[in-house]
Amino acid sequence: MSNLPITEKNTRINRKTGFVGLLSRIWAQRDLQAMAIPGVVWMIIFNFIPMYFIIISFQRYNVAKGILGSKWVGLDNFIEFFRDERFWLVMKDTFGLNILRLLIGFPIPIIFALLLNELVSNKFKRIVQTISYLPHFLSWIIVGGIMYNWLSDTGMITNLLVQMGILKEPIHLIGGAPQYFWGILITSETWKEIGWNAIIYIAAISSIDPSLFEAAVIDGAGRFRKIWNVILPSIKGTVAVLLVLNIGNLLGSNFEQLFIFYKPVLYDVIDVIDIYAYRIGIENGRLSYATAVGLFRSIFAFILLYTANKASKKLTDTSLV
Repeated sequence: MSNLPITEKNTRINRKTGFVGLLSRIWAQRDLQAMAIPGVVWMIIFNFIPMYFIIISFQRYNVAKGILGSKWVGLDNFIEFFRDERFWLVMKDTFGLNILRLLIGFPIPIIFALLLNELVSNKFKRIVQTISYLPHFLSWIIVGGIMYNWLSDTGMITNLLVQMGILKEPIHLIGGAPQYFWGILITSETWKEIGWNAIIYIAAISSIDPSLFEAAVIDGAGRFRKIWNVILPSIKGTVAVLLVLNIGNLLGSNFEQLFIFYKPVLYDVIDVIDIYAYRIGIENGRLSYATAVGLFRSIFAFILLYTANKASKKLTDTSLV
């Protein structure tokens, strides 16, 4: 067996069935399996084991008594959340912020990738691409500090807006003007992630058959027509899949980004589901209620993802599964 070619070995291994066949395939792929083990362990610890504690969303959980000793209350936590006076404010903040993120933050990396693809100099293209995705590697703590510095009443951006006549007087744009906060969040996140999010579109564009561009040139197509008739149709599958994933995350949030700016003066504009669950669960110690809020978010997100995936399959013949 050891002297057989690799392809013949794999053929014989694949013929085996049952548990022995499974072990044989795992052993034949032991190097790849070893690389996957850390990711599998991480998923088990942080994704699957915590699912057991979803049960506390149906209890009046008591830390001292544990799950088995806590009182079962059924759907009371969910009903209380729906009747909470801040429910509609939380839903407004969550959907409003994330819809704006989707409308603004989703197409910008696509446009950036298209523009980057039009650069003639490969050296300049690599420099621009490298500079654009470097902010992705900065933590939100650093980015938040930069934002606080630039947007304070004596900050660089604030002074620039005053000199341009957009602001009448210097104000702290984060703490003193909540009406601008959504714009600050979306702008800072777009700046931080535009290069990183564009990578997948750049890869999709680079995989397009060059003969399509040659045929478009022969037909007299200019740059815009090549983008419209060649590039966009070729990457529509990639765009559709990423759009589906983004729609499924409409109830999610960039918790790390929001937590950096988290302060009482911004509660009415920052109180998305994740922040609300954190405040109720961690600060107020109502773990059952916060878990119920999180479970509601997950179920609603699944419905959105399923619906968006079905719509994508029907409209573009592209879906996640």
